[in-house]
Amino acid sequence: MQKSQVLNSMSAILDQAKDTIAMEANAISNLSNLITKDFSDAVELIYNSKGRVIITGIGKSAIIANKIVATLNSTGTPSVFMHAADAIHGDLGLILEDDVVICISKSGNTPEIKVLVPLIKNAKNQMIAITGNPDSYLGQQADFVLNAYVEQEACPNNLAPTTSTTAQLVIGDALAVCLLHLRGFSSKDFAKYHPGGALGKRLYLRVNDLSSQNEKPVVSSDTPLKEVIVEITKKMLGVTAVVDNGIIKGIITDGDLRRMLSTTDDLTRIIASDIMSENPRTIDSDAMAVDAKELMEEYGISQLLVTSNDRYDGVVHLHDLIKEGIL
Repeated sequence: MQKSQVLNSMSAILDQAKDTIAMEANAISNLSNLITKDFSDAVELIYNSKGRVIITGIGKSAIIANKIVATLNSTGTPSVFMHAADAIHGDLGLILEDDVVICISKSGNTPEIKVLVPLIKNAKNQMIAITGNPDSYLGQQADFVLNAYVEQEACPNNLAPTTSTTAQLVIGDALAVCLLHLRGFSSKDFAKYHPGGALGKRLYLRVNDLSSQNEKPVVSSDTPLKEVIVEITKKMLGVTAVVDNGIIKGIITDGDLRRMLSTTDDLTRIIASDIMSENPRTIDSDAMAVDAKELMEEYGISQLLVTSNDRYDGVVHLHDLIKEGIL
């Protein structure tokens, strides 16, 4: 392929990508014009429910249902996914008396939906539809209809679910965010549901959780240079605090040692106070780990001395933050 053909091909690909994004963006923007009282009623129904939210669908809508379930669970609304095809072969038992059912279908007229909907209604569970066709079977049978209509799919054949599934996902996000606000769901609540993830760690991990796992390098002001080097080497943090009577007097880093060695010939009489940096950056042991990250970034340093009740309590290192995914 000639260079001009390659460039033309690249240009066509980029144009197609931009057209797809623009088409989906316009469809999503139009959803705000389709929001009705059914949406607020649906939110209040879920919020006041004593049960869970059961979300069902088939095909690509089932994949979107799974994502909405995950979002609701992570923001304080207990939810369960139920595949529409499996529901009519035994999984219908997932639905308990007080559960609210959300059924997702672009057309609202698929065979599985037509079989499933009467079974849900017979069980007296209230049902919310997310559909691109409010006049469909699903739309007519649901207690509340959330209109996810899109004019056309981004697929050039208007066949592959693209724009429509994006619209379904956005409706689900809108539900989750409205419920989050109603519940007063805070960053602390978020951390409780995300204890293992980097986002959660930013919200709950404290400096002491990290520094308590490290050695606590410490020398006094009159410690000889050799002992200072041994302490830094032994504790493997590239640093030691200089402490007298529990009070931090300074800090000595690997860098301080290198600079001292490059300017000093007689090392026999050097003590810690001769090479330490005074007024080192410190952080309280109860501070959030993310605060330690911000301090390190602000001052271009890789460790902070940790204090507790204004007394030396250890070291938190940049590597600790990297290990926990804070950086």
